[in-house]
Amino acid sequence: MALLPILRYPDPRLRKRAAKVDGVSDRIRKLIKDMADTMYAAPGVGLAATQVDVHLRIIVIDVSEARDQLRVFVNPELLAASGEADIEEGCLSVPGIYEKVRRPGRVTVRALDAAGEPFTLDVEGLLAVCIQHEMDHLEGTVFVEKLSRLKQSRILARLRKQDRRTVEPEARRLVL
Repeated sequence: MALLPILRYPDPRLRKRAAKVDGVSDRIRKLIKDMADTMYAAPGVGLAATQVDVHLRIIVIDVSEARDQLRVFVNPELLAASGEADIEEGCLSVPGIYEKVRRPGRVTVRALDAAGEPFTLDVEGLLAVCIQHEMDHLEGTVFVEKLSRLKQSRILARLRKQDRRTVEPEARRLVL
């Protein structure tokens, strides 16, 4: 099991657009497995390759209670979106922050699976929101950037404070 480091907002690498995957090779399947292991260990329900500093159009998602229904989306494309979802979102790249983001509640997505086979999926609710959230990462957008400027600045301040709390105790240990 290889766990990959997850980039933290506002790391500029999170703003990079992901490139299309030319084909699902053994290297891509290994990346998918490593991404799934990383997502489950974090723990999270979704992870985009961008979040682990690999700028390819790959997403892994598992919104099941038992954490046993991994879904893989390679080169996902949103074909249709409708309705509205009222679901609070969080992000492994923005730890401890949860906010509601207005998104369509139902989507149709086309992608390749881990075997490189094409599929189309029509979903709603949490899975629809998760797909859109992770696809945003592939475009270089983090969910907090969809919030008001005031909320964004408060979130950045909170993250900086979290970072100081993490770094300061570590620095004191090294001095002793």
